[in-house]
Amino acid sequence: MIKYLEKSGRTMEDAIAAALAELGMTEDEISGIEVIERAKSGFLGIGATPAVIRVSYEAPDENEGEKPSDEKKPEQKKPEQKKPEQKKPEQKKSEQKKTEPAAPADENAEFAAVRSFVAGLMERMGVEADINITARDNGGINVELSGSGMGAIIGRRGETLDAIQHLTNYVVNRDSDRHMHISVDAENYRRKREESLTKLAEKMAEKAIKYKRSMALEPMNSYERHVIHTALQNYEGVTTSSTGVEPNRRVVVSYVRGEQGESKPQSREWA
Repeated sequence: MIKYLEKSGRTMEDAIAAALAELGMTEDEISGIEVIERAKSGFLGIGATPAVIRVSYEAPDENEGEKPSDEKKPEQKKPEQKKPEQKKPEQKKSEQKKTEPAAPADENAEFAAVRSFVAGLMERMGVEADINITARDNGGINVELSGSGMGAIIGRRGETLDAIQHLTNYVVNRDSDRHMHISVDAENYRRKREESLTKLAEKMAEKAIKYKRSMALEPMNSYERHVIHTALQNYEGVTTSSTGVEPNRRVVVSYVRGEQGESKPQSREWA
C-alpha cells in the first residue's frame, strides 16, 4: 500500500532528510520523491520560502497495526510546517488586491512581482499601505503608497523611501529578462520634494548671479542632485556641477560670465 508524506526544509536536501528521519527509512527504501516547491532564498531574508517535497513509500499490510501511529505523525505535524504559515501573507495580499480597483484584471507578471515584494515588505515593517501600481511612459513602473504611517515609510529626507525603492528595483530586476526602473513614492513625497528642490535651485542661481560667485548646496543623494541639475540646465548665467564623495556629495551652482554665456558648459557630475 503506497502512502505519502510531505515535508519542508530550508533546502530540498533538508526536507528529504527530515522525511527519511521521520519514516525511519533510507532513500533506497522509499518509492519516490516529488518536489512540490523549490526553496527560494529571497533577499536579506525577505521573501524566502522553504523547499517542500512529497515522499511516497510502501506500508506493508502485515505492519498495519504499527503504521497508523506512524502515519498520523505527518498529519499532526502539518500545522507546524512552514508552508501553511507562509501562505497567510499571500492570502492577505490577495485580499488587499481585491480592495484596489481593477488591479487583478490589469496586472501583468511584472506588476504582480512588484506588488508581491512591496506588500511583503510593508507587512514586515508593520505598516498598512494601499499600493497603486501604474506604468510609466518610458517603460518603467510607478508605485504609489498611501495610508497611515507613511512618515515611517518616507523617513528623514526620504532616506527610507529611497532604500525601499532600491530594494524593490534590485529584487524585481534580479530575475527579469529586462531592466526596468521602478519608482516608489508615498503620499506624493517625491513630487513635493522636487518642487521644493527646484525652488531652492532657482534661489541659489539668483544668488550666484547677484554675487558673481559659486554657491554650494547642502549634501544630497544622486536623485536630488539630478533634480537640481535638471532645474538649472537652461538657466541663463549659471552652470552646475557636483563635487565631494558620498554621502557628502553636493551640487555647486557657478556663475558664468557674460562673455561665456553663449557657450555655457553643460551641467555635470564630477567624480
